[in-house]
Amino acid sequence: MSSRNGSIGSTPTTGPPTTPVPTATGTTKTTTKATSSDGLPAQLAYLTRVLKVPTIAACWEQLAEQARDQNWSHEEFLAALLARQVADREAAGTTMRIRTAHFPQVKTLEDFNLDHLPSLRRDLLAHLATGTFVSKAENVILLGPPGIGKTHLAIGIGVKAAQAGHSVLFDTASNWITRLAAAHHTGTLEAELKKIRRYRLIIIDEVGYIPFDQDAANLFFRLIASRYEQASVMVTSNLPFGRWGETFSDDVVAAAMIDRLVHHAEVLTLSGESYRTRARRELLVKDRATD
Repeated sequence: MSSRNGSIGSTPTTGPPTTPVPTATGTTKTTTKATSSDGLPAQLAYLTRVLKVPTIAACWEQLAEQARDQNWSHEEFLAALLARQVADREAAGTTMRIRTAHFPQVKTLEDFNLDHLPSLRRDLLAHLATGTFVSKAENVILLGPPGIGKTHLAIGIGVKAAQAGHSVLFDTASNWITRLAAAHHTGTLEAELKKIRRYRLIIIDEVGYIPFDQDAANLFFRLIASRYEQASVMVTSNLPFGRWGETFSDDVVAAAMIDRLVHHAEVLTLSGESYRTRARRELLVKDRATD
């Protein structure tokens, strides 16, 4: 016996149960619930690839097994998966930011021997290591004689800023001037300054080692002025502020530049013996001891 809607008494069609799901238009559609995990790995591989979450793709099985063994809730399992993905993504981002900062070498604050620089305030260094000064568009100035580790400190603080999620760009003062002069020559200085301003922290190393002419001094001032109260600058110099006029060939330009740099800044005036001199002396002592 049959009817228009189907056969009565016939064998029912087997298959997974269905569930009505509301759609964006207010109508409903029927979805099929999986009754086995046979196709689940392939489905998850596809979904994680579409969502671009490779860490979840790599670790969901291991975490699922751990979740079953330890009776995790669904929420705990989801949180563990997402935490793995976020951690890996942040680590990859940090690696990329450090690579694109163009540090001459990657040096860390942990590798810096603070015992050889007693003039450095440990609490201030710990504060700078948090990177909060970058969030506030504040500056850092490291002043002191050659060889005491200013560049190491600048790189170390820059690495910490990159780890905190800030974009960083490092170069020497002479190379910054070369870059700006090239842009000025091609009429693209404003575009170049705008491009540089995308970096939350720029590090200008070795101010004072090479004197600049008037044009270079003006370009340097443009760089500092373009970032004033908008993004952070870190500067290392072997000269006290009172002698910056010698470097920039103009006391007025130097004063205007210093005024903008120190308005929102931590100024660290460092003193101590050159680590290169110290290392050479220690080597000589060691050689004498072996004679």
